[in-house]
Amino acid sequence: MTQILYTYISEEHHSYLLKKVAPKFSYDFQKKILKYRRWQDAQLSLLGRMLLWSSLKKLSKDLCIEDVRYNSYKKPYFENENIKFNISHSGNMVVCVTTENSEIGVDVEFLQDINIEDFKAQMTPLEWQNIISSNNIKDAFFNYWTQKEAVIKAHGMGLSIPLNSFEVIENRTKIKENNFFLTEIDLDVNYKCHLASSDKINNSLIDIKKVDLAMSLS
Repeated sequence: MTQILYTYISEEHHSYLLKKVAPKFSYDFQKKILKYRRWQDAQLSLLGRMLLWSSLKKLSKDLCIEDVRYNSYKKPYFENENIKFNISHSGNMVVCVTTENSEIGVDVEFLQDINIEDFKAQMTPLEWQNIISSNNIKDAFFNYWTQKEAVIKAHGMGLSIPLNSFEVIENRTKIKENNFFLTEIDLDVNYKCHLASSDKINNSLIDIKKVDLAMSLS
């Protein structure tokens, strides 16, 4: 089973989160989030940890957040454990995905107005042509962008892999000998989200749940 938890930041609950939820994590992490100048950034980081913590409890895994390690490209993982996870946030939303065995990556993006031409170099010629010939250019752009970002997160080498070095065709792509499969995750009409995995995931085995902060903190 692949589990996706997501939630939205809340200024109303920020003080409570800092006082009651942040102390569940390491002192170093608490210091890190307090350094953010914007409360939104601090809470996005904290909620990512909270969602992962909730996911591990649902999986009945005897793991804690402090067991997280990072590879040389900053991809988080659990050592000697088949649980894979990834976290993404954009705008007011944060998303956490957990699964077993398959390498996984998730990317969510708020559908904001941007100068899409600035990102032409990140696309292959075919991808760019598909974007500019689309009836909805912004949607087409963010569709490719979240797919490609999810793929490099699943691969584990992040932005050291140029986005234009691989091409997404019909929800799949390949980086050297590594195949990746893509699934669009419908969370909010104002956001685009894609899941990338090293094994094809059956949609019926994806469990998506919105976490209501007001209810979870009560």
